Amino acid sequence: MSGQIRSNIRKGLQVAVVQKQDQRSGKLTEGVVQAILTNSPNHPHGIKVRLESGVVGRVQKILA
Repeated sequence: MSGQIRSNIRKGLQVAVVQKQDQRSGKLTEGVVQAILTNSPNHPHGIKVRLESGVVGRVQKILA
């Protein structure tokens, strides 16, 4: 499943996101989706979410 399509992402899903400051290095942060912040049905860089830890980033991988 692609992290670029909003309908693939739900609250409670385990994902890996890239934070704004990590976009150059590509460092991923794993966590559970608390809120979906992107309103459009898809986004080329990944759907922006807030994790339960408070981290905001764009979904690169859906883990579970």
